[in-house]
Amino acid sequence: MKIRGGRTVNQYLMGEQIEIINNEEKQHFEVELAGEFAYTEYRWYKGTLALMHTFVPEKARGKGISALLAKFALEYAHEKNLKIMVYCSSVAKYMKEHTGYEFLIDKRYHQ
Repeated sequence: MKIRGGRTVNQYLMGEQIEIINNEEKQHFEVELAGEFAYTEYRWYKGTLALMHTFVPEKARGKGISALLAKFALEYAHEKNLKIMVYCSSVAKYMKEHTGYEFLIDKRYHQ
């Protein structure tokens, strides 16, 4: 996954192209799905990216959207050379199932 300019990425979900963006104003990594938004909310804490919560509209659940958002957030942190704090259970689950992102964890806050 390449995050062009740190802003957007196109992904395919069940043959359909979707665009995930970094909405810096709302502090969301988000995707619009049929007029509704799925997102992973983040905050900044002393230069660390804190991944707080993921929301997927009920009609879009069970299609892998939360996994795509988690991957986007982790790849964003990696490409921007950021450390992360994970409070979101969806991101934590993704990291458990897809090893190789542990180096992003900010050890000052997660032991």
